Amino acid sequence: MATMPAATAQTSSLSMPPSKTGDWTFFGASVNQNLQVDDVVEKIESGQLWVVNSRRRNGLIVVREFHAEFAGPGAAVGGDLDHDLVKVIPIGNLSLLEPDSHEAHQNAIKIRLQWIRLTQNFTDQPSPTDRARMILEQFKTYFDQTTVDLVPDEAFALLVGVLPQTIHRVRSGFAW
Repeated sequence: MATMPAATAQTSSLSMPPSKTGDWTFFGASVNQNLQVDDVVEKIESGQLWVVNSRRRNGLIVVREFHAEFAGPGAAVGGDLDHDLVKVIPIGNLSLLEPDSHEAHQNAIKIRLQWIRLTQNFTDQPSPTDRARMILEQFKTYFDQTTVDLVPDEAFALLVGVLPQTIHRVRSGFAW
C-alpha cells in the first residue's frame, strides 16, 4: 500500500497573523490550536494560499461539487487551488500557516499534488469495495481511529468515487 507523502517542514520565519485565544508560536509561526470550520473557510476563501502545518498529523478534506481532495501536512490550500469548494472538513488538530517564500509556496503546491496522486492510486482500483477499504486503511495508518471515525462516509466516498453506503459497509465490516 502507498504511504502518505512526506511533507517538508518549513522552519524559517513566517509572517504572523494576529493572535487569538488558542494560538501559540512555534518556530516564529502562529499555530492555530482552535481553528473552527468557519475560520478555515474564511482563510481559504481569502484568496491567499495557506499550507497545512507539516509538523503535526492534520489535514483538510476539500469538498467540491462532485469530488473531494485531501490536503495533508505540507500541502497548499486556498488561493486559486480551492476557489470552487463546497465544504471543508478539518482532520486532526488543523493548523494552517502562511508560506514564507516563493519556494515554500511552490513546494506546498507540489505536496498537494502528491496527496492527490496518492488518492488517485486508490481510485484506480476497479472494485468500489477495494477503493473504500484502501482509503479507510490509509487514513487509519496516519490518524488515530477516533479521528477517522469523525470523518463522514460522504467525505470518504467523494475522495475515492464510491457511494457513501459502500464506505459504511466497509466500516461496519459488511463489505462483500
